[in-house]
Amino acid sequence: MALTTEVSTQGGARQDLEGLRCSAVIVGGGQAGLSMSYCLTQRGVDHVLLERDRVAHDWADRRWDSFCLVTPNWQCQLPGFPYAGDDPDGFMIRDEVIRYLEHYAKSFGPPVVEGVTATRLRRDREGCYLVGTSRGELIADHVVLATGPYQVPRMPRLADRLPDELTQIHSSQYRSPDRLPPGEVLVVGTGQSGCQIAEDLHLAGRQVHLAVGSAPRVARFYRGRDVVAWLEDIGYYRKAVSEFADADTVRFRVNHYVTGRDGGRDIDLRAFARDGMRLYGRLNGVFDATLRFAPDLGRNLDNADAVSESIKDSIDSYIDAHHIDAAPEPRYTPVWRPEQEPTQLDLRDTGITSVVWSTGFGRDDRWIEVPVFDGRGYPTHDRGVTSSPGLYFLGLPWQHTWGSGRLSGVADDAAYLTERIVTGPAQRDHLFRWIAGTSTSTYPRDDEWVAPRTVA
Repeated sequence: MALTTEVSTQGGARQDLEGLRCSAVIVGGGQAGLSMSYCLTQRGVDHVLLERDRVAHDWADRRWDSFCLVTPNWQCQLPGFPYAGDDPDGFMIRDEVIRYLEHYAKSFGPPVVEGVTATRLRRDREGCYLVGTSRGELIADHVVLATGPYQVPRMPRLADRLPDELTQIHSSQYRSPDRLPPGEVLVVGTGQSGCQIAEDLHLAGRQVHLAVGSAPRVARFYRGRDVVAWLEDIGYYRKAVSEFADADTVRFRVNHYVTGRDGGRDIDLRAFARDGMRLYGRLNGVFDATLRFAPDLGRNLDNADAVSESIKDSIDSYIDAHHIDAAPEPRYTPVWRPEQEPTQLDLRDTGITSVVWSTGFGRDDRWIEVPVFDGRGYPTHDRGVTSSPGLYFLGLPWQHTWGSGRLSGVADDAAYLTERIVTGPAQRDHLFRWIAGTSTSTYPRDDEWVAPRTVA
């Protein structure tokens, strides 16, 4: 197939897409969408890449000022564009990641249309896909949905019960300590974002209150190397999700918290508490101005440590089995334990003026009128290939391996889907229909709808 699609590249997109026909449409201009475009370009498949905002905008607009990667730079392996800098074991900061993606796009000139929103996806009677957008409807044989897992910030409804005078933001809106009102800050959630934001505030001298969830942690370094390097050698990052007995659980498992800040280090919530941060269990209720927490702080901290130590056990076994010369290292010893389980906090007794909700993201796929979702609203697929011929997902967490939703593994998934598009016949022998009602009657009204969770 030739690259014949009449679409300008970045900065010069044609205004009208009505009636445009191409072999493939990619929705989403992040690392997944760019990777897919690169692979299709290499195989000569005509396609269009649609981006609602601008290429890499999520990295620019939804990351805080001190953000950096938690995986080493050498893991940045987009197809045809591996990391080539002088600090492979370092951790790119936000602006460096943005430049990496922008340079990637410039390296092959994807047929991207920026500033266009996909509003509807359906199939016609011939089996072609009709992609409705804010600039008209396109027609394609194949559609790759590379919109990623970080679509809709999720905030619990109990946020509505907090006093009106509190400033409340989602972690995707957080930028820096000085952009919050003066005073103490409550951070809810201890996934990667929650822990790193809590650290950012703590290092800036703010009094932080942290509601600790069940997220596990991992050491940054062990026995002379980054733990990521050990896990790469062990083969963990190449293990397919289908090899796990609890694949569904793995897909929704929260990421281990650690940081690449200042060259990389552990995030030790116990050390934060020793140094003045106030820790609580999971936030599970609000009554008037009183926050209520589950009595699970100690258990959550112990479980996080246990996961970290179990990873070290795996590394020890690998070192022993392969007779690797790596000096033994003392194991972690807890530096703080809660004397009692705090189960409530009266906001009137504190100086809390702000709340940062680090409570994850969900998807909004209501514009997709093709029945490829399970009862939870999550995409059903086999390595990105759905039951609707010609429709694919890319960039989902654990789509195939740990790296599927990251800069390290999306290349393999994009190449796999490209092969399916290039070599697989266009299957139009049957069309999937909604079992009952219409596509829009299968989900609640806007005021009742809650985004299905994808990332904690």
